[in-house]
Amino acid sequence: MKQNFLTEAIRRSLILGVVTTGVYSPALWAQDESDENVEEQGKITVTGSRIKRSDVEGALPITVITREQIELSGESNAADYIRNLTFNSSGSFRPQSGSSAQGEATVSLRGLGSARTLVLIDNRRLPKSPSTGSSQNLSTLPMGAIERIEVLSDGASAVYGSDAIGGVINIITRSDYQGAELMLGTADVSIPANGGEREEGSIVFGASADRSSLLAGVSWNDREIVFARDFPWNVPGASVYGNSFTTITDGFDNFNWTSFANGAGCDFPGTGFFTTPNANSLNGTRCAYDFTLVSANEASTENKSFYAKATHEINTNWVLWANTTFSQAESFGRYAPVPDSSFFSTPLSANSPNNPTNPNSPLYDPSLGLDPQAVNWWHRFDALGNRDGTVTSQQLDFLIGTTGQIGRAEVEFGLRHTDNRDDTVGKNYLLRSAAVNLIESGAYNLANPYNAPDSVLNAMRITIFRESKYDQDELFGSVAFDLFDLDGGPASMYLGAEYREEKYSDQYDPQSEAGQVGGSSGNSAAGNRDVTSLFFEALFPVLDNLEFNLAGRYDDYSDFGDNFSPKLSVRWQPLDNLTVRGSYGQGFRAPTLPVLTAKPSFSATSVRDPQSCVNQGQVPTCTLQINDIIQANPNLQPEDSDQFSLGVAYEPVDWFNFTLDYWNIEISNRIRSFTAQFIINAEINGDPIPAGLSCQRSPNGSITQCFSGFGNQGLVETSGLDVNARFNYAFWGGNMTTNIQLSHLLDQSVDGGRELVKSPGVPENRVVVSNQYAIGDWSFAYNINYIGDQDADANNTSAPSWTTHDLQLNYHANWDGRFTLGVRNAGEKFPPIGRGNIGSRNYDFNLYDGFGRVTYFRYTQTF
Repeated sequence: MKQNFLTEAIRRSLILGVVTTGVYSPALWAQDESDENVEEQGKITVTGSRIKRSDVEGALPITVITREQIELSGESNAADYIRNLTFNSSGSFRPQSGSSAQGEATVSLRGLGSARTLVLIDNRRLPKSPSTGSSQNLSTLPMGAIERIEVLSDGASAVYGSDAIGGVINIITRSDYQGAELMLGTADVSIPANGGEREEGSIVFGASADRSSLLAGVSWNDREIVFARDFPWNVPGASVYGNSFTTITDGFDNFNWTSFANGAGCDFPGTGFFTTPNANSLNGTRCAYDFTLVSANEASTENKSFYAKATHEINTNWVLWANTTFSQAESFGRYAPVPDSSFFSTPLSANSPNNPTNPNSPLYDPSLGLDPQAVNWWHRFDALGNRDGTVTSQQLDFLIGTTGQIGRAEVEFGLRHTDNRDDTVGKNYLLRSAAVNLIESGAYNLANPYNAPDSVLNAMRITIFRESKYDQDELFGSVAFDLFDLDGGPASMYLGAEYREEKYSDQYDPQSEAGQVGGSSGNSAAGNRDVTSLFFEALFPVLDNLEFNLAGRYDDYSDFGDNFSPKLSVRWQPLDNLTVRGSYGQGFRAPTLPVLTAKPSFSATSVRDPQSCVNQGQVPTCTLQINDIIQANPNLQPEDSDQFSLGVAYEPVDWFNFTLDYWNIEISNRIRSFTAQFIINAEINGDPIPAGLSCQRSPNGSITQCFSGFGNQGLVETSGLDVNARFNYAFWGGNMTTNIQLSHLLDQSVDGGRELVKSPGVPENRVVVSNQYAIGDWSFAYNINYIGDQDADANNTSAPSWTTHDLQLNYHANWDGRFTLGVRNAGEKFPPIGRGNIGSRNYDFNLYDGFGRVTYFRYTQTF
């Protein structure tokens, strides 16, 4: 029987004992009592290193974003702010209706995927989302708790372990706050015509005594749902899942969608059904359905969080501390009524009352000249109502530890427990087996589905659920001490150990698992793993202006094996105002539990395939739904990375400084999701496709189904430049600050294939220019956000560059109140419609937003 965490933690604590025993030798640490309290003022721990040091430009490229900068951006939640960082090169996933990850918001540094970006909270990893099991959900972050954000744009597996290939985002929460602060805010959008309104707020209290301190607060924000029909660029849908039939020849569907005679089952005013021409139809028309009339483009989001930090000084050498956060995020999404077809189950028999080739059927059409035969129906179950999904995410994170001095060594021990839950409820889905029988018998009349009695509709209607968890338990400890003196100062050593248990379960309801639910996708997965880690870091200041940092980490996973990640970084300061830095390291990403354990799942995936579109009588760029079987891969191995960086930090004058950093990342044995659209595009472009994944086509070239999933395949190479220029100077009696952040991709390729930079969805440049002018009680901010243009490829047109402008005005009242009025995207610039990597939407949903002008107001009161 598996040991519980507490028992295992006690056993694993022996590891910590081994780490600490060697350095607590009385002979080694014997010293004069007068040296016990060595002053270390001005020393801090920065992201990417565990050794405390002076606050200077270090050997690693770190961008620090202050709370003031976050507030000046005008964003109401942490997820949107982080997603808009220039390092998030190609954009990333955000809450969207109709997705199994509906409430998720992620970040993808360097465009390498959210699973290759590690997100930390106060230097400890944010648990993975239960809905994905592979990425971290930014929607659970409490905006009001954030003090600053540190972005390490370099690999850090040698320090933090798996996932830190693209870089690390460290959310530092507020501490040592005295007093109270209340903030209330609201925002409205100009696009769409309805929906998208926002509210936000936070309350924080802080107090301290001689030996204890406490900080606690609540934070909330929400955004209303946005419907596709309310966008000015909305293009009405024409889904083949309307109310049509197709014939079958030699076991193959002919995909010749044909409407019933005289508009039967289609001409219902005020609904999404409509008759449209179809060149491949037997009578020249088919019954289509405009799903954009009812489907939501963006799901609503709500986040409510409570957080608290407490410290108590036990004595002059030891401090006890505890942090806790409880966050609840809720998302509501609406998807169009269930689309389904007997193509996925059993064709309609020749004798069915709903078969248009049956002379006894009210749908019989003699003009077609068809003998009685089996056909497939393609139907939108609008009579059942819209598919409504509610996702509730709850995360309870509790951390307790102690930090103290033993001799000259600083020691830390701690325990962490995280309960991480997602619950999903979906209404008005289809019980496929019941629908097949009721249509076959004629009890559900395809000619007039709205006339079906409630007993028939309720027999087909089903409410689905999904219960997911990704819990973590951790035990950790470390010791930091000086080794010996060098010309540049003492050589420092850090030794640490961690033990972590991850418990994952993603359970779908039995009917969904059995494939009996129409309009749903996904399947259950579950698995546990233990991770034991030993790591070290050493700092060698060999000269006053030259230092080396060496780090290494050994991780042992219970399910696939072990890995060692080293890293060497160097900092050289030839001039007082010039720093030259560089690093080389190796990293890894462990295969995630879902892709190792998930059961095969069906999805009616929206794709673009020119040949299938032409066969439907549509334009080659149409969007259509295909059968997609998503598979797990229990034989996945970790992917590896080699990366290096070179950079300079220069301050030629007091009011101006800048950093320039070059980075290079190579990922081998890569793990990635190969979607149906990827497989289709790879076929068209002649790119390689992993073994076991494919798309099958009928004799006329139309896709019948695709097999997609994860795999280890090939090599990813990418490199780029980051520039950060900062100005601070007096201007017109006030103070002006300007910060320019540029991320420039030099190259990106897969398996030595075509250059991906500037291809749709991969802009070459992202820039944010932040300006703030402060004078007296007033401050004014002006930000410019730029996303570079992209060239066309075989499936997508080119996209122009996209620049938006943000304005903000603040008045600081003499009663410690602050009024903030601002506008994001003041010019109401539309995203590039129909351009770039548009996927199944009208624009690149990961890279741009479609809110138009966002006007917001906040009031902050400090006590």
